[in-house]
Parts: sequence; C-alpha cells; structure tokens
Amino acid sequence: MKRVAIFGRFFKEEYTPKIQVLFSLLADKHFEITLFEPFYGYLIDKIDLPESFDSFNEGSELTGKVDLLISIGGDGTILESATLVRGLDIPILGVNTGRLGFLSTVVLAEFPLVLNQILEGKFSIENRSTLELTTEEKLFEDKNFALNELVVHKKDTSSMIGIHVYIDDELLNTYWADGLIISTPTGSTAYSLSCGGPMLFPKAENFVITPVAPHNLNSRPIVIPNDRQVKLKVEGRSKNFLVSLDSRMETMNATTVLKLNKGEFNIPLLKISDQTFIKTIRQKLHWGLDHRN
Repeated sequence: MKRVAIFGRFFKEEYTPKIQVLFSLLADKHFEITLFEPFYGYLIDKIDLPESFDSFNEGSELTGKVDLLISIGGDGTILESATLVRGLDIPILGVNTGRLGFLSTVVLAEFPLVLNQILEGKFSIENRSTLELTTEEKLFEDKNFALNELVVHKKDTSSMIGIHVYIDDELLNTYWADGLIISTPTGSTAYSLSCGGPMLFPKAENFVITPVAPHNLNSRPIVIPNDRQVKLKVEGRSKNFLVSLDSRMETMNATTVLKLNKGEFNIPLLKISDQTFIKTIRQKLHWGLDHRN
C-alpha cells in the first residue's frame, strides 16, 4: 500500500509543523503521492512538498493509480472524500486536525506510528454501507448517495412540515416536525444522535429514522432493516423544502417523491488494529469516567 492520494481543505496554523512531518515521512518512505489539486494550492506556501508527486481533481483520475486515500481534516472532510472514491474500492484513512471524530480517528501527532502499522500490515478495512436516493428530478445527479444521512427540512417558513414515510409502500407514519433524518449506521453517531436517535454499530444492516423537533412527543426514532425501501412525501405551508445528502443540499417541492434504498457500493475505511468503534465512542462520549467529583 505504497500509492496514496491526499485530500484536504484547510487547517489551523498550529497544525502546519505536523502536516510537514506527514509529507516528509511519506517521501522518506518512498510513497507515490497524488495530491488533490486545490489542496496543493493551499499547501504550496505553507510546507515543503515532495519533489515528485502527481495531482488530481476528480475521483476518476485515481482509478488503478492509488491504494489509499488519506483525508486530512475531520469527519466532514471524510464525507467529501467519499464522493471522490465512491465505487472505486479505495479505502480512506482519516487523519484528524481537530477533535477526535467518529470517522477521522487518527490524531495527527500519531501519524508516524500509524504509518508504520500500515507498512507492517497491522490494519483492517471496514466497509461502511451507504444509502442511495432516487427521484424523478434526478436530484444530486451522480452524487445521489450518503455515507451518513439524508435529511428533509423546512425551508421558507417557521411552520413545521409533514413528512409521510412509507416502508415498501406501506404507510409507517406522518411526522409533523421541523425535519426528518434517515441515517445509515455510520450516520447514527452524527445528526441523528443529536436528535435523540440510537447509535448503531457500523456493520449493522439498518437505517435509523429520526424526527427533528417533532410536534408529537409519541413520534420516536425507529430502526428498520436496510433491505426495505423508504419513500418520503413532504407537505407544508411552503412550496419548497430542503433535502441534503451528507453535506450536499438541494431544494425540492411537494411534488418530489424521495425513494431511499441501501446503496449498491460501500465506502471502505482503513482502521489501525487498536482503534475500535467501542473505543471511539468511549473516548468521544467519555463513557466509563466518574463525573461525580
């Protein structure tokens, strides 16, 4: 695994020396580097880059050329990375430049150790399921998938909206709320969790349906198998509503029908041997600590 692509956006100035170490290590160990072109433009005046590297703008340029994509940033950066490597079977390693994330679990200062573990084969590939959106309007075009979640939300009014939810064409419920989240197991620790949804292990074969600020207190999150189709129809005083897939957003109207299925491809994440989902949630949520003192 000596051919790497590197993707990132921006980072705090305090991380510059550690970013320099990252690139220097890759060069010293003779990795073939392919750098995201806009990230190169950001880095060129900040660090000394390797003498030889390729660049890319689109994921299609990586086919057959790289074994690993290193995402430098946070969980949001990994979600952007996923749009580049979707369907290419290129694993993503998240190197965090902020607080520990649920996806970006490698602290930047630990990268030298992690790189040695990768070279020694002490890692695993964890395939994360996706959800796929189908609409007659072809919303999001070829980026009609989410690693985390789909969200429907009100747009032009303070009034709540009604979201009719069907499971395999059978009405489940009409949620009167500010919005509704359909999340994958990966997304269960993101927006859904902040709205009271349950956490799922990454390999769970489920979706989570979580209302956002529901009007009725008996409207609760529900977990359903991800081999079922979820169909959404939206109504409200406004003619337009917002629909998002991870960080990408579009406007829809009341005639739009959203059909959700399990995605046809997974997003592979590289995990070092001692980093588990249980360890991550203990660290993130401070489980096991005595807060009474």
